[in-house]
Amino acid sequence: MPGDSSFSGRSAIGCPGARLKPLREPRLTRFSGHHLVCFRGERTVFENLDFDLADGGALVLRGPNGSGKSSLLRLMAGLARPLSGALIWDNETVADDAEAHHRRLHYVGHADPVKPALTVAENLRFWAALRGDGAAAVSVAVGRALDGFGIAHLADLPGRYLSAGQRRRANLARVMASSAVLWLLDEPATALDDSGVACLREAMAAHRARGGMVVTSAHADPLLAGGRELDLSQFRAAS
Repeated sequence: MPGDSSFSGRSAIGCPGARLKPLREPRLTRFSGHHLVCFRGERTVFENLDFDLADGGALVLRGPNGSGKSSLLRLMAGLARPLSGALIWDNETVADDAEAHHRRLHYVGHADPVKPALTVAENLRFWAALRGDGAAAVSVAVGRALDGFGIAHLADLPGRYLSAGQRRRANLARVMASSAVLWLLDEPATALDDSGVACLREAMAAHRARGGMVVTSAHADPLLAGGRELDLSQFRAAS
């Protein structure tokens, strides 16, 4: 079985020189959090946290273990609610229309939910089709994502046979195959080799160039050139 070190060498936007359409009509879009307080496991993880993100923006979450990086990403994704504070998308409170918010984002946590009985391409088509895009658009997006993460040669391989690194590439490729504006990635470089990290960097850069937003957590060197850093240890609740 091919290892994770294989890489197609093609651009993460599908083919050399390809230009992708913007994700939506040009307009200023903002995603922000105000006075957020996160309570988990009988303790306050962080408090009075603010952030602000605009079209093409990137935010890198920093901080030691337990500082709340994963918790903040889950709040941003609508998978949990803050104890207090608000998440705002274009002057509208996210909690007022949770379904609309879910449609505009794609979240990748620590797990890689690749369906073992489906091939890699079928897994990507399944996730991409959930957003209601037409079959032709889904097919193009899946092909681009397979190329972008260097796994086109694995397209017909069932998920059960993937290595940890290949599963991570497939999981990240489904984000690229989606039409989501907001990417929320929790330590996305986990299990990736150097070429996989290069694919990830390029995919995020291409997404931002189209007007997309990226929020990622990281312990090592930041993956996002020009991304603003948010140190969650600064928002630790007073003991």
